[in-house]
Amino acid sequence: MRPTEITRRRVRTAPLGALGAVLLACLPLALPTPAGAAPALTVEEQRLTGAVPQEILRRSGFDDVAPGFARALAGTSGLAQAERLATAEGRRLWRRAVDRAQGRGPDGGDLSRDDDRPLYWARLGMTRALREWRPAFALDERGRAALLAAVERSSRGQDSIDLPAGTKVKRVLITGFDPFQLDSDARRSNPSGAAALALDGTVVDTPAGPTRVEAAVFPVRWADFADGTVERTLLPHFRPGPRRVDLFTTISQGRPGRFDVERTNGAWRGGYPDNANVSRTETVPVPPGLPTVTPQPQWTTTSLPYAAITAAHTGPYPVHDNTAVTEIPAGGTEEVDRADGPTPGSTARAGGGGDYLSNEIAYRATLLRDAVRLRVPGGHLHTPVLNFGAGNTDPATGQVTDPAFVRDRLAITAQIRSVLAVAVGGADRPS
Repeated sequence: MRPTEITRRRVRTAPLGALGAVLLACLPLALPTPAGAAPALTVEEQRLTGAVPQEILRRSGFDDVAPGFARALAGTSGLAQAERLATAEGRRLWRRAVDRAQGRGPDGGDLSRDDDRPLYWARLGMTRALREWRPAFALDERGRAALLAAVERSSRGQDSIDLPAGTKVKRVLITGFDPFQLDSDARRSNPSGAAALALDGTVVDTPAGPTRVEAAVFPVRWADFADGTVERTLLPHFRPGPRRVDLFTTISQGRPGRFDVERTNGAWRGGYPDNANVSRTETVPVPPGLPTVTPQPQWTTTSLPYAAITAAHTGPYPVHDNTAVTEIPAGGTEEVDRADGPTPGSTARAGGGGDYLSNEIAYRATLLRDAVRLRVPGGHLHTPVLNFGAGNTDPATGQVTDPAFVRDRLAITAQIRSVLAVAVGGADRPS
C-alpha cells in the first residue's frame, strides 16, 4: 500500500500520538477507571458517524454489529467474561465478512458481496462501543486495552489462520489492508482487503497441486506495526512444523493500472500520515522479544518467483518486476533514486513499494523470514489502484459504489488468485 498517486513522499508532520490496537506492553500500571468514565474516541472511530460509513453499514446489513456487541457487553460481569466476548464477537465479524464475500449466507443489503468496507466500519463500531462502555465493575486502562486488542486480532482473522498439515496440499498465507486516505474520500475501498476476504480458506488449483489460502488483514497505523502485530501474526506459521507456510505474500494497493512484485524492501518510514493521522519518519523499529536479524539490515529482498509471475498471463493488468529504490549511497548524504536496486552499504529511504506501510509490512515479513531461516517464497504484491467510475469521482456528491468500481475490484481479486497459482507453481524455478 502506498498513498494513492503520491510518489516520493517526504511529509514531516509532527507526531500526533495514537492509541494502537496492541499496546499492552507499553502501558504503565493504571488505576481503575471510575464507573461511568470512558476514554476519548480515536480519529478512526470519530469518522464512523459520517454519512458514508453509515450508508455502507446500512446497505451491507452490518449496521447491527456494534449495537449487538454493546448489548452483549452490558451483560458481562467481569473482565475475563468481557474478553471472551470480545474475542468471540470479533471472530464472528471476520467470519461473517468472509462468508459474505464468498457468497455464503444472506446478502444483508444491496452492496456487492465482495466489498471490504463493511468489515472495516463494523470493526470500528465495536471498538467505539468498547471505548464508550461504562461497565458496572472497575475497568482500568490496561483491561480496556486488552479488550480492544482482542477485537482487533480476532476481527482481522489474525488469530484464526488455519493452514492444513500434510504433503498433499500447499499452504499459502496472504495479508491485506484496511481502506485508507479516508479524510479525502470516506468511500475508499482497499482491493487487498477485499482479496483477503474473498480468498480466505479457499483452495486454488495450481501446477503444484491444490493450494489452501489463509488470509488476515492489518490496520493502516504506524503504532500497531511498531508494536509487532505483523510478526506476532506471522511467526506461528513461519516456524518449522507440519503446518508451516509454503509461500506467503503481503498485498496492498499500489499504482494505477498495474500489479508490481516488489523486489526490495527498505528499513525506512517516510512520514506519510496513517489512518489515525499520525506521522512517523524513522528507521523501521524492530519490536523486542521477537526473532530478527542483527544488525538490522537496511534492505530485504523478495523470494517470490518474480520471473515466473511477470512472464505469465494472469489477468487484464500487467504485472511488473519492480526493482526501483531510493537510497543514500554509502558515504553520501543525498537521496538517490535507483532503477536497479540498492548499492552496497547504502541507507534505505524507500523500497520498491515506497516508504509507507506497504513497504513496512513487506520489510517486516521478509525480515522475519530471514530471522527464522524460512526457505520458502515470500514477498510483496502491489495491486492496481481501485477508482470509482467516470462521473462518480467527487467524494462530496458521489455514490458509495458503482459498476466500474465493483468490476475492477472483482478483476483485481481474480488476478491475485491467478498470481498465487503461478507463484506456487513456479516456486521451484530460479528467478
